[in-house]
Amino acid sequence: MGPQAGGGEEVTSERPAAGPAGATAPLVELDGVAKHYGNVKALDGVSMTVRAGEITCVLGDNGAGKSTLIKIIAGLHRHDAGTLRIAGEETVLGSPRQALDRGIATVYQDLAVVPLMPVWRNFFLGSEPTRGRGPFRRLDVAAMRETTHAALLRMGIDLRDVDQPIGTLSGGERQCVAIARAVHFGAKVLVLDEPTAALGVKQSGVVLKYVAAARDAGLGVVLITHNPHHAYLVGDHFVLLKRGVMAGSHAKEQISLEELTRQMAGGSELEQLSHELARAQGPGLPDGRGDGHREGPAAG
Repeated sequence: MGPQAGGGEEVTSERPAAGPAGATAPLVELDGVAKHYGNVKALDGVSMTVRAGEITCVLGDNGAGKSTLIKIIAGLHRHDAGTLRIAGEETVLGSPRQALDRGIATVYQDLAVVPLMPVWRNFFLGSEPTRGRGPFRRLDVAAMRETTHAALLRMGIDLRDVDQPIGTLSGGERQCVAIARAVHFGAKVLVLDEPTAALGVKQSGVVLKYVAAARDAGLGVVLITHNPHHAYLVGDHFVLLKRGVMAGSHAKEQISLEELTRQMAGGSELEQLSHELARAQGPGLPDGRGDGHREGPAAG
């Protein structure tokens, strides 16, 4: 994958054919995509493929370029170089509405819900069905309640009461409602921005279960995360970003959790830091341990 994203011919020559024999075109494909903000290169030469029924995990530390990548796929920002293809067609997304119309739904970390509104109202927010005509036109509340409950059940979410304010749900439950909403409204690609970042272990497990359910429903899922353990539980492919460039791209069968964690954490940098710390601890204690070493600072 060449880092020179500006060269259109080079990017095209490196485009994968069409995947395995008999496979359809990828839902979303990025080839050498770059995004610059003035002199700052937020992304440079990033390539990624999202296929139906697969979870592609994008991993990286803070400042790695994950948020910029989300904004390009979601239509918030246009890419400056490289190629974005949706269902095999080269595309430049100009707005989030265009992305939604092409079947790309993005669930951000803050979820953008109205906490005091009931679950069913948030589920249909902006897409409310109505009944009647003219001055007698009104929201079809009964249909929204019934549809919300049925859509959640199809995802395996047995919510206590769809009339309760969505703000009373746990963070994990709100994430699950957002995932079910995207599936119900026909999303083909589901982009999840750090869905487990603010959750405990149990709630994270619940969310990952429904992320896998979205994949099993045939969606192509892009999971943005900084947690390699969560990514490895559900991911089929892993893309690692570091300071806006690709640090690796691996299928699950090609990499272990330990190696994925090492690469994401910057294995070579950590090894170099370990050697520097060992040298700083003095030649007498190369492993950094020993009673004399521990007692010195305390005695001071």
